[in-house]
Amino acid sequence: MTHVVVTGATGNLGVAVIKALEQEPDVKAVTGLARRRPDWHPAKTEFAEIDLAADEPDFTGADVVVHLAWQFQPTRHPEQTWAANVLGSIRVFEAAARAGAALIYSSSVGTYAPGPVDDRVDESWPTHGWPGAAYPREKAYLERYLDAFEPQHPDLRVVRLRPAFVFQRPAAPEQRRIFAGALVPGNLVRPELLPFVPDVPGLRVQVVHADDVADAVRRAVLRPVRGAFNLAAEPPLDGRGLASTLGKPLVRVPRQVVRLALAGAWHARAVPVDPGLFDAVARLPLMDTGRARDQLGWSPAVDAWDTAGELLAGLHGKGGYPTPPLHDD
Repeated sequence: MTHVVVTGATGNLGVAVIKALEQEPDVKAVTGLARRRPDWHPAKTEFAEIDLAADEPDFTGADVVVHLAWQFQPTRHPEQTWAANVLGSIRVFEAAARAGAALIYSSSVGTYAPGPVDDRVDESWPTHGWPGAAYPREKAYLERYLDAFEPQHPDLRVVRLRPAFVFQRPAAPEQRRIFAGALVPGNLVRPELLPFVPDVPGLRVQVVHADDVADAVRRAVLRPVRGAFNLAAEPPLDGRGLASTLGKPLVRVPRQVVRLALAGAWHARAVPVDPGLFDAVARLPLMDTGRARDQLGWSPAVDAWDTAGELLAGLHGKGGYPTPPLHDD
């Protein structure tokens, strides 16, 4: 029977992972770590408060540590996200090694260097990220840290999960606050208000449902696997498919026009997402998920369009969950 510690246990992915572990009979107990204790009481889970930007975790007695904690904001103060994400993650990695607990780390598609337009990349593709935005820069730095960390701890099982963009309906209010800003009300984020769907040349993204990533985490907890695993649902999403889904006209918009508009909104403090993140997303490669299917026995239960549909429904309908990050407005 297994004791699992989950960092970032109250966020988008954390809630899904806690639910998956609650349903797994081979998991005896779960400790959920978060900056704020939630008003949520799963049967096998005990929550504890920790600020990984400042506090040293102690994983004594844990069999597996699942590290999900990540701070997206404030993007205007990257020194703060660096302290939470990079230095906090290093604290988690080293504490797992001291405890002798297997480490499952949620990396990201954002860690990959720009890739080919019409081909998929596997887990061997360079993980240099995109230097113009904090998120891929921090993810890439941690990949380099683990490259040095793993040979120093050869007996420690380390798994790096690299999911595509992770969506689920309960997390939609949080994602709206992170990417659109707290001043944008949910009732304004409605597909029917869109006059058209922009067709940005070369822009296509992969997504995956939080429950499917949680299933991959559960499998990685229980199986003696090591290494990196790409996680994504099919098909990749683009403007043409979104226009068809929403029944809206498709209008070609040059990438530079989108970037200039985003940069203007960013400098006017109208949105919290800087244009560097758009640059990173526009250059992401498409991931091949064959290794996860072969070694984890994993395959997504929710396709990409249904996953995106949950996000849209949660943005202007009922979303949220009784945890501080996922609270509805």
